[in-house]
Amino acid sequence: MRRSALLLTSLVLGTSNLRAQAAPAASVRRIAPDTFWNTLWRGHPVVARIKPGEVAATRLLDAGARDYMNVLRAQPSNPMVGPIYIEGAEPGDAIAINFRKIRPSRGTAWSYYRLGYFSLTPAAVEGLYPNTFKPDIVRPGRSDLLIWDVDTVRGVVKLREPVSARHPLEFPMEPMLGVVGVAPAGDFAPTSGPSREYGGNMDFNEIREGSTVILPVFNPGALLFLADGHALMADGEPTGAGIETSMDVEFSVDVVKRAQLTGPRVVTRDYIIAVGSQAEFISTLDRAVQLATTDMVRWLTSEYKMEPWAAHLLISAKGEYEVVTVMGSAAIKIAKRWLPTP
Repeated sequence: MRRSALLLTSLVLGTSNLRAQAAPAASVRRIAPDTFWNTLWRGHPVVARIKPGEVAATRLLDAGARDYMNVLRAQPSNPMVGPIYIEGAEPGDAIAINFRKIRPSRGTAWSYYRLGYFSLTPAAVEGLYPNTFKPDIVRPGRSDLLIWDVDTVRGVVKLREPVSARHPLEFPMEPMLGVVGVAPAGDFAPTSGPSREYGGNMDFNEIREGSTVILPVFNPGALLFLADGHALMADGEPTGAGIETSMDVEFSVDVVKRAQLTGPRVVTRDYIIAVGSQAEFISTLDRAVQLATTDMVRWLTSEYKMEPWAAHLLISAKGEYEVVTVMGSAAIKIAKRWLPTP
């Protein structure tokens, strides 16, 4: 079996994460940039160079550019740490980012006040409550944002106000990252708002502590960017934001040689996931489903050596679809227990 296939198999089985988690704390490389970028561009100066398997840690600002002390540090929206140069990564390879830790770094978060127009039927939009609560409680000049309290000891988030007479609006935390991406090919410099084959602002709530994100490489060193921590977010990001907060992140990166990926993949404890990642409001969700399903077929036939017809039928029997963002991206999951033995 080729080394790339062996490495992908180890990622799926979780052995790569286990190796990273066994590394001593003293070996963690700290990345503390002074500048945060709002575009994924290959021309930005490299903030750090790390070797495959090396453990790195950084502190992410929230989507509104505020840090763990709630101090404004950059320009919204989704200011990113990066680019991080991964030694040995070349165009045509893939990088596998193993997230060891994704945890809120402050006691507050914020969200939007109501669902986005894009999540509702036109008839429902006409009767919406006014999109104003209190001015300036989260950000100067904004009255459509709410504060949530983040209790990292109890592991819960709770809406501070307004107070519902019917529901406590308190939930277990499920911290995740919205932005995980690499610089795309050429001089294309997309903002940290959309997503595409390079990853970017995928806003996929399966990108959590313990997950591995696999991305194609378009430039030497891959040029990895990270941003946009959420203490909690529903499938689809129906308001257009999660419960947004600053985040402490610890990760390692493996290089998968000659992987020839066409888009993002995610591996969790229980699933392999192909992501149909595309810019929001440009193409419909059915195209995202097609992108994700096509890549899952490719994954099953190339890495698991399934016959194409068998891959189609496995997907038809046990595939699970998720809306990643209601505005454009979707994913398909296959539980690991249904995969053939490597």
